[in-house]
Amino acid sequence: MKVLGLESSCDETGIAIFDTNTGQMQQRLYSQIERHREFGGVVPELASRDHVAKAAPMISELLSEIGGIGELDAIAYTRGPGLIGALMVGASIARGLAWALEKPVLGIHHMEGHLLAPMLEDNAPEFPFVALLVSGGHTMLVDVSGLGQYRILGETLDDAVGEAFDKTARLLDLPYPGGPKLAALADTVEASRFQFPRPMTNRPGLDFSFSGLKTAALNIIQQHSPLDETLRTEIAFAFQHAVVDTLRIKCARAMDQTGHSRLVVAGGVGANRRLRQVLKRLAQERGTQVFFPAPEYCTDNGAMIAYAGALRLMAGEHDENVYDVLPRWSLEELGDVANQGVSD
Repeated sequence: MKVLGLESSCDETGIAIFDTNTGQMQQRLYSQIERHREFGGVVPELASRDHVAKAAPMISELLSEIGGIGELDAIAYTRGPGLIGALMVGASIARGLAWALEKPVLGIHHMEGHLLAPMLEDNAPEFPFVALLVSGGHTMLVDVSGLGQYRILGETLDDAVGEAFDKTARLLDLPYPGGPKLAALADTVEASRFQFPRPMTNRPGLDFSFSGLKTAALNIIQQHSPLDETLRTEIAFAFQHAVVDTLRIKCARAMDQTGHSRLVVAGGVGANRRLRQVLKRLAQERGTQVFFPAPEYCTDNGAMIAYAGALRLMAGEHDENVYDVLPRWSLEELGDVANQGVSD
């Protein structure tokens, strides 16, 4: 089965074709960073327009590589969560193609795509596991028993990790997109004179809160302005160190609570070098396993949607002829796929 996957939840247009028989994945990805740079953040209307302009040519290019549109067996698209206009672009294209080709179509949960992305690697995790999903819009710990069997253990009460990185980067006058720039700056040193709090780690539970770290950074910046490069770097280091340490503590707590020996880390912040180092060390200390997607599968991409769609489509799922998108959509609302295995 060849499944076309479309991702258009925010500011990346991701198109991919996954062949379930060969395991081959072909994909294209277009980032809108330059489009939104002058505004310092994503402008929803511009994002939607770029998806309209880019998606069809990218699909045509991929289809030419597999022998044409007639080779497609099914279509998957991101149904939510995300920006409503951007989601509607992907859904319209996917459902239009499915109707024209008389092929099955399925709307996929964006975060399920991220959660399953590490399974595209040769060393794929097996169920069950704890998933840490960290991105610009989401931060959560999930107990994953099987495909579609998700229980949220904890999530952020305010800013997501990626959002906190971006906001703090703006306070440091780092260029857009700020989060990766802050992380790169922090990685240039090994210590800092500053100490940031580890929010919500001194109480039971698995929820997160990161808005206070932004406030702590603001207070330090105001106390030491104007900042020289050394101060800016040390603040970046202290901020990242606090975020990563907080995630480490909560991951260990989640694995203790569930008894799982496998941790999966996915989402845009899953590419963070410091986070990977710390969680690999945690796994070594505990005698457990940790899994990450390849860096190109951390950001929003069509491959994760094609793959998640393929698993559910092979289990017999498909959408009825009702067109809708879900800008807000909980993972726990997904239906499970009984006895559905995931092959390497």
